[in-house]
Amino acid sequence: MSMGGLGGQMIRGIMRRKNVPALEELIATAVAGGAKLVVCQMSMDLMGIRREELIDGVELGGVASYLEASEHADNNLFI
Repeated sequence: MSMGGLGGQMIRGIMRRKNVPALEELIATAVAGGAKLVVCQMSMDLMGIRREELIDGVELGGVASYLEASEHADNNLFI
């Protein structure tokens, strides 16, 4: 989906034209509002993403931690 970086540039351009805040601002707003960001360890392994590449404050998790957290949440989002 990155297409050599072109995909990211395209979506950022669309976001600007539609007056949508940048991804970094959206993430900061979500965290300030109490959102907890959890990345899937298995997906990281499959895509070759290392812990050092993630933004600060992101937690590692898996299916079990997702299911446990969703038991106690008013809502949840699985992407």
